[in-house]
Amino acid sequence: MGAPPCVAASSQWVDEDGVRQPSGDVHAWTPGTNQTLCGQALSRSRLGRFRHVPWPDARWLSETSGQNLWLCPRCVAATTPRAERGGRKWTRHRPRP
Repeated sequence: MGAPPCVAASSQWVDEDGVRQPSGDVHAWTPGTNQTLCGQALSRSRLGRFRHVPWPDARWLSETSGQNLWLCPRCVAATTPRAERGGRKWTRHRPRP
C-alpha cells in the first residue's frame, strides 16, 4: 500500500502556533496524486493540500474541536476498514446456477 492519506480542504485557518489547519469541506488525499480518494481533482475543486495533517487527525478534529469541518462521506468510507463498517452486509443463500 502507498503513503497514508493526508487532508485536502476547501478553506483554512491558522492556529495559535501559526500553523495552517483545514476547515470547510475536508477530503482524504494521497500525497503525490492530484485527486482525493473520492475522485475530486484538487485543482478543479480548489482544494488546498495539508500534507502535515494526517487523515485520522482530521477525523479526530471533526469530533472534538469546534471548527467547521465537514468530512466527505466517500473519503470516510474509502479510509475505514471493512471490519469497522460491520463487514459484509449480505449473504448468498443458494449457489448460482
